[in-house]
Amino acid sequence: MKSTPILKALTAAGVGSRRWAADAIRNGLVAVNGEKVEDFRHPVNIETDRITVSGKSVNLRPEQLVYLLVNKPRGVITTTSDERGRQTVLEILPQKYRNLRLYPVGRLDRDSTGLLLLTNDGELTYRLTHPRFENEKEYLVQIEGSLNPEQKRKLEQGLELEDGMTYPAVVGEAKSTPPFNYSIIIHEGRKHQVRRMFQSLGFQVYALKRVRMGSLKLGDLKEGEIRALTPREVRELVTKRSDFMTGTASQI
Repeated sequence: MKSTPILKALTAAGVGSRRWAADAIRNGLVAVNGEKVEDFRHPVNIETDRITVSGKSVNLRPEQLVYLLVNKPRGVITTTSDERGRQTVLEILPQKYRNLRLYPVGRLDRDSTGLLLLTNDGELTYRLTHPRFENEKEYLVQIEGSLNPEQKRKLEQGLELEDGMTYPAVVGEAKSTPPFNYSIIIHEGRKHQVRRMFQSLGFQVYALKRVRMGSLKLGDLKEGEIRALTPREVRELVTKRSDFMTGTASQI
């Protein structure tokens, strides 16, 4: 069987994110056939080589790939476990999915709702979360009052936050989805970014809901509901980057 770079093999096996795998290799925690490796390109045969991480064996053989779309409810956190005992997104899944090593693709903060993708496809997770792929994320936002033209222009052209300038966004009115009154499209993934963008203009965000990630749309999936992606949705996520950025946000 053809050899595979160790970083790609770990990521594709869904044992963790690409960043997690890279950190494990870099920190000398990964061994192949008992020998520590620190080269991301170290070749492995996933059928015959024995790979361990922190001394524990890892199965790199391909497993069934699972792609779940979740409408995350408010109060649920986007992690696989929580030392403070808070409800995680894995805990709202049907029991048959809980032992499949699924990981959230990106995050939604505890008070936000909407589209969340869970998968064991490490390569897809990398493509959807790494900044260089510029995958779009669309949100509905509830604020009190209205943006004036200058405030809207600042959001669209980029504004200064404590961790640097934001990239241009696309902002539109959300006319048919109360209580939300604006939609915004970004392709970054900074912590609490949308909330901080509006807060920098003096607006408190009362509700935030993600409705699209790349080509994947939340649609009419109700809060707390889960469904498997269709083969077509998976193909679209894998084969092409979203091209929704056309200069105006959805007039929802």
